[in-house]
Amino acid sequence: MTDAEPLGEFELIERYFSRSKSAAGNRTDVILGIGDDAALLRVPAGADLVAAVDTLVAGRHFIADCDARSIGHRALAVNLSDMAAMGATPAWATLALTLPSADGAWLERFSAGLLDLADTHGVALVGGDTTAGPLTISVQILGHVAQGTALRRGGARAGDWLAVTGTLGDAGAGLALAAGRLHTAHYTSAAELVARYEYPSPRVEFGRAARGIASAAMDLSDGLAGDVAKLAFASGLAAHVAVDRLPLSRALESVVPEDQAREWALAAGDDYELLIAVAPHRFAELAAAAQRVNLMCTAIGELRPGNGVQWTLDGRSFTAPAHGYDHFR
Repeated sequence: MTDAEPLGEFELIERYFSRSKSAAGNRTDVILGIGDDAALLRVPAGADLVAAVDTLVAGRHFIADCDARSIGHRALAVNLSDMAAMGATPAWATLALTLPSADGAWLERFSAGLLDLADTHGVALVGGDTTAGPLTISVQILGHVAQGTALRRGGARAGDWLAVTGTLGDAGAGLALAAGRLHTAHYTSAAELVARYEYPSPRVEFGRAARGIASAAMDLSDGLAGDVAKLAFASGLAAHVAVDRLPLSRALESVVPEDQAREWALAAGDDYELLIAVAPHRFAELAAAAQRVNLMCTAIGELRPGNGVQWTLDGRSFTAPAHGYDHFR
């Protein structure tokens, strides 16, 4: 078959998604992977199974001319971030791929982005489905965690500090740059911000380290303004956040004014950092765990009895965006 000939479904899967010699492909817990009606997987003894699924839609989650390698990377990264938020070890993934056409050059880059990240985290692609239609990518990820130890949104207690990993708002700026809505002469900063959007780094290793230290966690996919309210609600508490404490990168501060940087940090989403609740006396332990994986951890507020979210800026009341990213707004 030449590249000019149309690919059938099974040829497409075999050519681009069967990576039998990869580290993930050699997992001994994959009894039966790609090629049968379903996968057979062996969950470790004494473990809880953790499952998550995310869908990316062209024009909604990525711009039309986005590099296919980035799309493949992000399709898996968003799921890995869910594993990180639970403190889980990712193990297996399935892919449902809807394509307008079987474009070999696009598939080569897409599969490389997805499978390279899978190899980095030891994840085996064990099955899925392909069909024709508008470009849509759905990835389901499965992992495991020692029984009863998973981090949840609802485990926080009054008095816990709220903390975030990394820096916030970079992906919002990266998207604006990639889409041509933002221009800057700071080319190094621009490249860094675009990379933060196109190739997010899920905090899987830190999530596992935070298990047993943090009392609650969730990933920041839809923006802090919406996500902090979700964690507080799940724990039956009120959140108090000092906006002046939000960690902003030098790259972000070099390309936009502070108020715009702050707005993206609160509402843009796509950063895939972690929001964590932790007892004050254990914050130093959490920060040390972050430092061991070359990651920053910043305290931004606390949880108190009550409900809702109170925002302050330099000690004064602050009106944050009403919500973060919402698919139906």
